[in-house]
Amino acid sequence: MPPELVERQGGSSTDDSAKALAGLDALDTPTVNRVPWWRRASSSVLPPVVALVLIVVIWQVVWASAVLPEFKLPAPMAVWDSFLTIVADGSIWSILWTSISRAFLGFAIALVIATPLGLLVAKVPVVRSAIGPLLSGLQSLPSVAWVPAAVLWFGLTDATIYFVVLLGSVPSIANGLVAGIDQIPPILPRVGRVLGARGLASARHVLLPAALPGYLAGCKQGWAFSWRSLMAAEIIAAGPALGIGLGAYLKNGSDFNDIAAVFSAVLLILVVGIGIELLVFRPLERRVLRARGLALS
Repeated sequence: MPPELVERQGGSSTDDSAKALAGLDALDTPTVNRVPWWRRASSSVLPPVVALVLIVVIWQVVWASAVLPEFKLPAPMAVWDSFLTIVADGSIWSILWTSISRAFLGFAIALVIATPLGLLVAKVPVVRSAIGPLLSGLQSLPSVAWVPAAVLWFGLTDATIYFVVLLGSVPSIANGLVAGIDQIPPILPRVGRVLGARGLASARHVLLPAALPGYLAGCKQGWAFSWRSLMAAEIIAAGPALGIGLGAYLKNGSDFNDIAAVFSAVLLILVVGIGIELLVFRPLERRVLRARGLALS
């Protein structure tokens, strides 16, 4: 075979291989679609606004039809007036600060406890066998069940509130981290050991970054459970020494048969929960997915 033909065939084979590799690289490269900010804002803001307007309209229609008496279903304007009352006297800020500060502090303590606990459960078989089922059981147990015992142990103090919050959030965070570590490809810890990452270094540089999606999902669920636990604790363990948070504000409305204040408290609790989701966890999730090439916008 002439040398020119051999060289031509060899060059064609090399070009085909290069094209194939380039095609595989293109498949691995995430496709990022740049969406204008106004379109992203409209798609994320407009649907909930429309849903909220529909809910208020249906609420107004049901109230106007007098299907339920006034003391069971207040008018939307009555709830709005009750909300404006606590805004006008400034008590809304102390109410929100009392609950939100407790929630953030309790959640931060839960992270400090649950993160090493999740690492131990995930990587030490004896620990997993011993307390793994207990964590799952605690996660399914309503944390409100701990409020009476916490009141007997700690009295009407902040310790009661934080105890209930921790029991509501720690199991979810730890189980989320365990699930994330269980889904790590086995080659990653091996590579880490080859590079000298062992013990705490392996946990910090290999396990936690690789398990971040599961860990973040556990943190998100842990926050939801801690917020629910906090509201239950504030409703049941109410007292002058504990101040007035959202749960106590809700209980006061119930005690005084003020259904408008009850609805106002429920809406505030809902707004805070949605706000934390939109302002904290959703941006974190988007950032993690984008860093792994899983977010398309």
